[in-house]
Amino acid sequence: MPNYLTQEEAFQKCTADGKFGPIREINIDKIKSAVRIAEADFETGKNTKKNLDKKSDQWSSVYKLHYDALHELVEAFLRFEKVKSDNHQCLFAYLCEKHPELEFDWDFFEKIRTKRNGINYYGIPAVYEDWKDAELQITLYFTALKKAIEKKIGEFRG
Repeated sequence: MPNYLTQEEAFQKCTADGKFGPIREINIDKIKSAVRIAEADFETGKNTKKNLDKKSDQWSSVYKLHYDALHELVEAFLRFEKVKSDNHQCLFAYLCEKHPELEFDWDFFEKIRTKRNGINYYGIPAVYEDWKDAELQITLYFTALKKAIEKKIGEFRG
């Protein structure tokens, strides 16, 4: 596993490594589509968890669906700044570094990112306790980002 980086260290490393790419134009239709996809993932995760008991082996799926929904909103939000990255850590670092007004916690993003990577790349499943530990904050961040995107869509003039 890689060493822990602070928000500032991650942002500087991503910048130095050229991990932030430009987007030519702000495409509102793509942003709206990304929001719809994120909402669908979020709702699917929410509906799935209703039917699970604490011992279920499907908590990894619930975790990943919610993580992906949040990640998709981060990407959509950063489209307004014509910034993209295929690196999740870099996206979260950019968001936290450039938008302190959102009051997002870098360490939380690192926690859910590394948990998701454990599920996807290292075969380390999420259990009920992992989900409960992240659920409230994921929900709050999802709601806040969705609101911020909707505001930006309303302000957008091309």
